[in-house]
Amino acid sequence: MNTSPALPAARSWFSRAEGWLDSKGRGAWIAAMVLGFIFIWPVGLAILAYMIWSERMWSNRSFKTNTSGRGCGWKQAGRNLAPTGNSAFDAYKSETLRRLEEEQEAFEAFLQRLREAKDKSEFDAFMDDRAKSARAPETAPGEGSGAY
Repeated sequence: MNTSPALPAARSWFSRAEGWLDSKGRGAWIAAMVLGFIFIWPVGLAILAYMIWSERMWSNRSFKTNTSGRGCGWKQAGRNLAPTGNSAFDAYKSETLRRLEEEQEAFEAFLQRLREAKDKSEFDAFMDDRAKSARAPETAPGEGSGAY
């Protein structure tokens, strides 16, 4: 038997179901997952794994997608919008986005410094423990106990 025609049919069914759920939004994915858990738990688990793997759980599909197929973040979404024609609002929007980008960069730099400080403190503690164990005189078994 030739099973190759069944594979494209299954793939098209999956693509159609995925497209339909995407068109309905994140709520449809969550409802499908919950129903899957209620009726056939492995199906719910598979949908949950797919949502995590494809980043559907955290992305907002209302944004335009970039070339990788993933949803754009708020930075790109604000820039992809056409000008409103109101110059005051457009200036406010661009200034707000610029300020948010600066705040995000400052916060990411802060988090990096925090991670580096934590790594350094953990490394220093490790080295201190290692130095203490190296300084402690090693005694042979039975020595130092005082019992004969």
